[in-house]
Amino acid sequence: MSGLYDHALRLLRESPDGLPPRRGFPLPCPPETPDTAPALSHEAMRAAVRQALDPLPEDSGTVHRRLDSLGVRRRHQRTVRAVVAGLALSGPQRDRGRSLARELVRTGTTAAAVTAGLALLARLGEPEDVPCLIALGQFRDLCGAAVEALDAVDRRRTVLAELDVLPTDARLLGASTARRIAEAVLLPDLLDRHPSHTGLLALAGRLLARMAGGRDDSTELPLYRDALRLYETVVRRARLLPPTVGHHATLLSLALDLSSGPGVLLDWPPGRRSALLGTLGRLLAEPRWAVSADDVDSDEPERRLRARWIRHTRRRPFALPAAPGRLRVEVVVGDPVDREPVETRILLDGRPLVPAVFPLGPAHSPELLLEEGQLRAGPQAREVQLAEASCTEGCCGALHVTIRRDGDEVVWEKWRRPPLPGLGRSTPVLPPVRFDAAAYDAEIARAEADLAWSWPARTLARLIRKGLVERPELLSRWDMERGWISTGSADPDHAEVHLWYRPGLGAGTPDGDPLVFRWTVPDDGTPPGIQAAAALRRLSEENPAGYARVIAGSRGRAEELGFPWPYDH
Repeated sequence: MSGLYDHALRLLRESPDGLPPRRGFPLPCPPETPDTAPALSHEAMRAAVRQALDPLPEDSGTVHRRLDSLGVRRRHQRTVRAVVAGLALSGPQRDRGRSLARELVRTGTTAAAVTAGLALLARLGEPEDVPCLIALGQFRDLCGAAVEALDAVDRRRTVLAELDVLPTDARLLGASTARRIAEAVLLPDLLDRHPSHTGLLALAGRLLARMAGGRDDSTELPLYRDALRLYETVVRRARLLPPTVGHHATLLSLALDLSSGPGVLLDWPPGRRSALLGTLGRLLAEPRWAVSADDVDSDEPERRLRARWIRHTRRRPFALPAAPGRLRVEVVVGDPVDREPVETRILLDGRPLVPAVFPLGPAHSPELLLEEGQLRAGPQAREVQLAEASCTEGCCGALHVTIRRDGDEVVWEKWRRPPLPGLGRSTPVLPPVRFDAAAYDAEIARAEADLAWSWPARTLARLIRKGLVERPELLSRWDMERGWISTGSADPDHAEVHLWYRPGLGAGTPDGDPLVFRWTVPDDGTPPGIQAAAALRRLSEENPAGYARVIAGSRGRAEELGFPWPYDH
């Protein structure tokens, strides 16, 4: 297999006008050997990466073999970057590290090995490495590491030269990249020098919204030292922006973060955050901005999707109670075009818990925490996972808490989370949190009953899932069981039903490894209850293997059972 660098150059040559697609190129598949060993904990994976790279091997082939044998894969890129950042490199080791890095980025064949090279160049790279870094940055999975290296090699030249054509797609512009760009160009000062530049103002709002993180990223907002000043400038001048759907979505995202997201955690002067939130609320309620939410029938899919989201969400960040009490649970639906998550934001004394103590991924969905009753305080203590790192728990960990009832109080205690970046083993232990039991129960019941955040396809998915929980025999007769059921991030107007299939499952004698099927159910505009009843009726009458499609398992297993493997084309 050729190196990823050569593959990137070939893709650029074959692309129209030598430009990558808007979302970047996917890495070639399969880039790595399938996992055969059990998943390692976060600490074990860090130790494995350090074992592979410290001391630095003499050649890239050794790096490939070590990473592969230790189970280091594409999903562990963040761990690889963190370990390389902490390596002790001095004197001759720097020259050797630079040579090894250049060999890895030019000839590496796996994402893990190339990421190690990019992380080394972030510390040791020189201007001659820029063309290679730019080429590798065209892969969407390597973009963050490549930008970090470019940032270090030539921050101002790299960022300022491309500022006017900066891609702002959330899948290319992560939270850390957005923060580095804002820091590199001294964004508040730049806005002060160009007070009437609406394009720069819109970009500033976009970067600020991206720093809050999302489905596939951690939050960087508390690390951005000029966040307060940038919020002030963007909100104060927001009236200058044309009232487009895109600008409305940016301002609404900022409002959601100021009301219940990472924006709350900044060191605001008394009353200032509420004042900015009020300014946004009044602006977006003006008729000229309301018109931008009326484009729900646009021929442009992204414009139509955003308009529907704005219409459904625009009042929620401005409707929080003045005195929410010790605990408040808010379900927040993020910008669907950016594939932002639907998360269950938990506010303790008005401050969002998850970004405050675990900034590596969003809080879990309401289906996990509310629909399944995970936040209820029952007679038995129960450990609950509140959030997971965007790269999975096996890579960078998760946030867990044990919930128990203690007389007329509910206690959250025995917190579990990994060491946080920058704090290492000094990450402080979280203290127990106590709630009045009656107030706690009332708030959880209110949050569970509040479905105003949902939309038809999401409601359809919930009703299908509820029906299968109540009637598992609908699937067991086909040797299947329920998997993930919700709306897909690529198209939130469709419900996705994932089903696990193994011969003999219904009889209690499952045979062999499972296959995962996906059945996509589009929202047809009729009431979700009617659609869900029809979907459940079809599941009871027709074997889903005849109309659902295999999406996971193994090619050999699919061929053995007579199903086409989806990744051959």
